[in-house]
Amino acid sequence: MAEKSIAIAADHAGFALKEVLRRELATLGWRVTDLGTDGPERVDYPDFGQAMSEEIAAGRAALGVIICGTGIGIAIAANRNPAVRAAVCHDVSTARLSRQHNDANVLALGSRVVSEDAAKECLRVFLETAFEGGRHAVRVAKLGAEGGAARPALRQVK
Repeated sequence: MAEKSIAIAADHAGFALKEVLRRELATLGWRVTDLGTDGPERVDYPDFGQAMSEEIAAGRAALGVIICGTGIGIAIAANRNPAVRAAVCHDVSTARLSRQHNDANVLALGSRVVSEDAAKECLRVFLETAFEGGRHAVRVAKLGAEGGAARPALRQVK
């Protein structure tokens, strides 16, 4: 069986939770690429969101986990790349639906708004849930999910 690989990144606010989840991933049998940060000293979350997006876009990781204080800022930074579908999740329902309906490839968590236990649960569900495809595939294609491929025309709202 091929080794499963995943990338993980966080800013200073997410550093402690990143370390917890990095160990959890190893326990679950994943090979983890740690994109930083390497300590609690203040850093800028866009740098780590961009590092994750480059890892995903280059194909060095199929999945990723990013963490900042709320998960929002780092997700915005990562989602600037059309190869990334980072979803901010706060419970197992949002983690499951982000995979089933949105084919999210990056789990974004907020260390100031999600407990360690909830983050571990989100991580497990995110990793165990497959994309449903079907009606959701057309929607995901409109996000540019196919590596920046041409998107279908957006429907005009009147």
